[in-house]
Amino acid sequence: MVDRFRVVPASYVFLLRDTEQGTEVLLQLRKNTGYMDEHWAAAAAGHVEQGETAYAAAQREATEELGISDVELSFLTSMQRTRGGEPIDERIDFFFTARTWTGEPRITEPDKCAGLEWFPLTGLPDPVVPHELVTLTALRSGEVAAYTTHGF
Repeated sequence: MVDRFRVVPASYVFLLRDTEQGTEVLLQLRKNTGYMDEHWAAAAAGHVEQGETAYAAAQREATEELGISDVELSFLTSMQRTRGGEPIDERIDFFFTARTWTGEPRITEPDKCAGLEWFPLTGLPDPVVPHELVTLTALRSGEVAAYTTHGF
């Protein structure tokens, strides 16, 4: 019998707003997570739970991590990624954007988030989690593929 690797699914939410200077994205500064701490990342993201859709996970994460509701999600892209070909690191990520929601985004998990700031897509902070930067760069260019890969 062949052992099959498991794919870990996650959902990401990029909140967007338009300003006179252009489109801005809300990013969080990660801390105490054990993964890419001190990197900027999607304001809300997390694993898809068993029996949950990626869309439902994105909604849940936005509520849990930002204290907002009624998030009108738009699917952006999916990304299959790995790190060094290790089976535990096989991932499938679902990226969503939102321009409409109820409530003011705020840090609701201060033990995991050192900051929450709006940045222009043309002026992202450094560093950004690498696979998320790939997606944000594509979003900025307006050329987002439905499916991408990272780390292969």
